Amino acid sequence: MAHIDAADLLPAERIREGVLAGEVTQLHRGDAHATEGDTFEIRGEEFEVIDVTERRLGEVTDADARAEGSADLAAYRERIERTHGTEWDDDHTAVRHRFERRD
Repeated sequence: MAHIDAADLLPAERIREGVLAGEVTQLHRGDAHATEGDTFEIRGEEFEVIDVTERRLGEVTDADARAEGSADLAAYRERIERTHGTEWDDDHTAVRHRFERRD
């Protein structure tokens, strides 16, 4: 367990704002950027990483997409393709980082 820089896990200010608002509760990244039990802070609010799991993109669901701030899986896929400049590949792997606000 470590205290990590929020920007290392959540690279965009828009994502960090979504976390603060409770709209983003997980993020898939290409590699692990945290481990379970790590904590991070955004503007005085503390969060804990509760799960880090490698998954195939084909396993991502509408619920996952909403947890990352997208309306549904189609919108999430479109955002990922636009952001990364690549086509979605169901067999590609990514690491899901789930986190929650600490009291």
